[in-house]
Amino acid sequence: MEEEKIPLTGHLEELRKRIIISLIAIAVGFAASYGFSEQIYALIALPIKPFLKDGNAFIFTGLTEAFFTYFKLSIFSGFILSTPVIIYQVWCFIAPGLYKKEQRYALPFVILSTFFFMGGVSFCYFCVFPIACKFFSEFSSDYIQMKLSIKDYLSFTCKFLLAFGIIFELPVFVLFLAKLGIINDTQLRANRKIVILAVFIIAAFLTPPDMVSQVLMAIPLLFLYELSIIIAKIFGRKKVGEEEKEED
Repeated sequence: MEEEKIPLTGHLEELRKRIIISLIAIAVGFAASYGFSEQIYALIALPIKPFLKDGNAFIFTGLTEAFFTYFKLSIFSGFILSTPVIIYQVWCFIAPGLYKKEQRYALPFVILSTFFFMGGVSFCYFCVFPIACKFFSEFSSDYIQMKLSIKDYLSFTCKFLLAFGIIFELPVFVLFLAKLGIINDTQLRANRKIVILAVFIIAAFLTPPDMVSQVLMAIPLLFLYELSIIIAKIFGRKKVGEEEKEED
C-alpha cells in the first residue's frame, strides 16, 4: 500500500508547529534563567577572572548595555536548557520521512544529541576557555590594560560555547546517516584530506580571527571526525538499501 504523500503546505504547517514548541521551550528556559542572570554571568566569567589585573571588573559604556546583556544571556541560557526539547522537535519533523524501523531511534537520538551538545559546551568552558583567556590576556602591558565590556565578553563566550556544542554533534549526525545507509566508513576515509581543509575553514568562520582559536576548535573537530569513522564502521549498514521498506 502506497503511503499518502503530505503536501508542501502540510510540511510547512508541521515545521511551524515544531518551531512554536521550540520557542515556547526557550521562553520557559528564559523565564527560569532571568532571575539568575547575574550569577550565570559570573559563572561564565570565571575563566577570565584570574587574568583580570588589579581587581579590574567588567565595564559597560551604554546606559542600557548591562540590562540587554543580561537579557541576551538569559535567552542564550534558555536555549541551552531547552536543547533536549529542540532536538526532539527536530526529530519529530524528520521522522515521518523515515522507515518504521528507523523511527524507533527517537529516544537514543535525543539522548545522544543532548549528551554531545552538552559535552561540547563543557569541553569549551573547561578546556578551551582557560587557554584562550590566558593567550589573549598576555597582550596586556604597563601601557595596555585589559578593560572588558560585558557585552563583548558575552558575545565572545556565546559564540564559542554554541560553536563547540554544534560541532560535537558530528558523531551523532554520522551515526544517523550511517544507520540510513547514506554514508559509510570507506567514504569518510576517502574524503579525509578534504575534510581536514574544510575543518580549518569552518573553524575560521566560527571563531574570532586568530590562529589560536581556530586551532583550539579544529583539533577536537578532527578528533570527532576520526571517531565518526569508527562509529560508521561499527553501526553503519554493510550495503546501502539492505533493509526492505516496511509497508503499512
